[in-house]
Amino acid sequence: MYIIVVGGGKVGYYLTKTLVNEGYEVLLVEKNPEKVRIYSERFGEVCMQGDGAEARTLEEAGAARADVVIAVTGDDEDNLVICQMAKRKFGVGHTIARVNNPKNEEIFKRLGIDTTVSVTNIILSYIEQRLPDRELSHLVTLTHSDLAIVEARVTARSPYVDRPLGEVSLPRDVALSAIIRNGDLLIPGPDTRLEPGDDVIALTNRASEEELREALSR
Repeated sequence: MYIIVVGGGKVGYYLTKTLVNEGYEVLLVEKNPEKVRIYSERFGEVCMQGDGAEARTLEEAGAARADVVIAVTGDDEDNLVICQMAKRKFGVGHTIARVNNPKNEEIFKRLGIDTTVSVTNIILSYIEQRLPDRELSHLVTLTHSDLAIVEARVTARSPYVDRPLGEVSLPRDVALSAIIRNGDLLIPGPDTRLEPGDDVIALTNRASEEELREALSR
């Protein structure tokens, strides 16, 4: 597998170092000639000086045969251009972009970037899953970014408790997929009744998350 990493900051440096140590064929593309000189001394001939947002640079880097292009510069616009060019001009199978501003993550996905990595959103997701007073946590954000799989804890205050699900009016665009009760997995049906302490796994539209949380944990 041939991987091109664009951006020789700390992320690009340690990513390249790890990939080299794992035995992958890697090329790090960096604008700064001094960084390229230093990295070449440390990694060998796996560094190239150039602007990865330019087609000529990607061509010289061998993007046409690359399996993966990873753009981790500090500029979101550059990362977007690099990944789009890699896919559209050179036919790269998979592109990964670092997103510095989490507001741009949706734009990247809509413009065809295969994988986006937002450190801010990763940290926020970690916090959401660890805070004890959060009854609803994100498990997975789906390709359609307005959909998510979430886990919600049912409390005794919920109006859904001890009522058949067939008689419960769930929020719009919410589908209960599974219930975890005392470590056991239950597949909900119309006659299933929720109990306090149940962990519910649901597929939901982002707009319905708050309504679901309120209904399960009032």
